[in-house]
Amino acid sequence: MTENNRKGIISFSITDRGALHSSYLSFVQNGGLFVPTSRSYELGDEIFLLLRIMDDHSVTPVTGSVVWVTPAGAQGNKVPGVGVQFGPDDQGSTRTSIEHHLAGTLNSERPTHTM
Repeated sequence: MTENNRKGIISFSITDRGALHSSYLSFVQNGGLFVPTSRSYELGDEIFLLLRIMDDHSVTPVTGSVVWVTPAGAQGNKVPGVGVQFGPDDQGSTRTSIEHHLAGTLNSERPTHTM
């Protein structure tokens, strides 16, 4: 496996509703998540997430691509990381699961990692 492929695998656990709300990219087609990371990525890079959401003890494999980059040292002390759009193979199941956990808070005006 090349170094370029290795950097595309990220384990990401979200343990509470507030963190999930801050990370969820509701404005992205098919959904997505902001993933804090110090690794360097470019728009369009493929990423493989090993995702664990709140009380679900199983790990969900999710493929996606980078659609947002917040570099280290970004204005406003934003957390460095990438926004990952869920791939078409996901068929909306990850998005549905996240939106189920966020029921009633999706239209909140609370700031997120990206907006």
